[in-house]
Amino acid sequence: MIPTSEEQDYFKPAHEQYHQLIKTLSASDSQGWEHGEVERYINEDGTELLRRLFQSHLDLRYAQEEYQTEVVGADGEVRPHRRKKTKRQLETIFGEVVVTRVGYSTQKRGLSALYPADGQLNLSTDKYSDELRRRVATEASKVSFAETKTTIAATTGGAVGKRQCEEVTVKVAQDFEDFYAQRSVTQSAVSDELLVLTTDGKGIVMHSEDLREATAKAAQKSPSKGQTRLSPGQKRQRKRMATVASVYSVPRYKRQPSDIIGDQRDPPERPAIHDKRVWASVRQDAKTVIASAFREALQRDPRHQQEWVVLVDGEPHQLNTIKANAQQRAVPVTIVLDFIHVLEYIWKAAFCFFPSGSEAAEAWVQEQAQRILQGKASDVAAGIKQSATKQNLSQRSRENADKCADYLLKYCQYLRYDDYLAQGYPIASGVIEGTCRHLVNDRMDITGARWRLDRAEAVLRLRALRASGDWDEYWQFHKLQEFQRNHVNKFQDPERLLAI
Repeated sequence: MIPTSEEQDYFKPAHEQYHQLIKTLSASDSQGWEHGEVERYINEDGTELLRRLFQSHLDLRYAQEEYQTEVVGADGEVRPHRRKKTKRQLETIFGEVVVTRVGYSTQKRGLSALYPADGQLNLSTDKYSDELRRRVATEASKVSFAETKTTIAATTGGAVGKRQCEEVTVKVAQDFEDFYAQRSVTQSAVSDELLVLTTDGKGIVMHSEDLREATAKAAQKSPSKGQTRLSPGQKRQRKRMATVASVYSVPRYKRQPSDIIGDQRDPPERPAIHDKRVWASVRQDAKTVIASAFREALQRDPRHQQEWVVLVDGEPHQLNTIKANAQQRAVPVTIVLDFIHVLEYIWKAAFCFFPSGSEAAEAWVQEQAQRILQGKASDVAAGIKQSATKQNLSQRSRENADKCADYLLKYCQYLRYDDYLAQGYPIASGVIEGTCRHLVNDRMDITGARWRLDRAEAVLRLRALRASGDWDEYWQFHKLQEFQRNHVNKFQDPERLLAI
């Protein structure tokens, strides 16, 4: 379809910019430019061309906008007064444009005007365009808000202030819970594969007003040392715990204890995990996040065709919550205590008997670890206590040995590693440890960062979406939700007026 001369007139500013680009690049002066100068010129003036194209398109749409005979709000009130040429600014990746459209209002106090064209364009309530908001959210999930502002200015024609970057990020992340609640998981459960759930916690330094109540009270009691840098104890009282969770499927990986600790140099090839979802929340408590992990698992395997394995670090509240969720949902789970945590206790016990860094300590740890992997955790605990007694160690000298023995006895029901290895279960929480580093540490621990709760929660959500491979699907869902919130809900008959 060939545009009419009238339609072409709206794009005259874009044509002028395009011809200016051609003229400059054809001129003799530009023939002496280095390629970087050419590149920079095309980028800057080419972005202005794109901005003019966008503006011309908007102007043409306004010229072709049909007047509505009766606009009725969701409140049932008619807006009889037509307001022509009402304008609003729109900051885009090409620069600022002006959206001109028809508004409909009433003289009744307290009733806002309605703009059907805003719904047709699906404009946000703020001044920022769809693509600019998406880029801000993507960058803010990776780097600081200040760096996000700088990156947007350097890579687009748009401009977004630091505070506005924060606000946009919070808005974009607001549909996270609804997205996962409505999403149907399409992968089919493979009965011989394992469905693995795992959680952990990670502290985030917060503003004092966003700490949990107990932490805030402890922080108030903590004496100020007048230092710019917080000491380790002070940092703990400035942190709010984020709960991190992951759910994934993995084929069985059967091994022998010697494949974990021993002389065998060629262990079986480890199978790849798949359908992994990771997320974290600093707003919700551990109980809520663990419950959401079980809901995610049930979405994937509603008929319990897979074996469920839950990897834990032994924190009592975590354990109790997991068992309560399993019982409530009548799903059998196998709880496995992370072997890496067990090793940490064994190493601390070793230094009660041997010098730190000695070959004897390493050999002793290897021997105890092998026996634990063989399902002999209780025997190892008894042996550690006997060794401490035979060596006549003082109460202080044997403290870590007793802690290790007590730990093994307390959690022995979750240390049946001989069975776990034979069944092909994972026994180490490398997935959740890596998730903690990626989701939390790499972004939330930027030097000097202190977080407000809504900002921290939003960034964690966006990082989780990207890490789980759900960002593009979420964005489409978010835009539909925005359309519903900002436009559909304002009209009594939105389908007729918005025509989307």
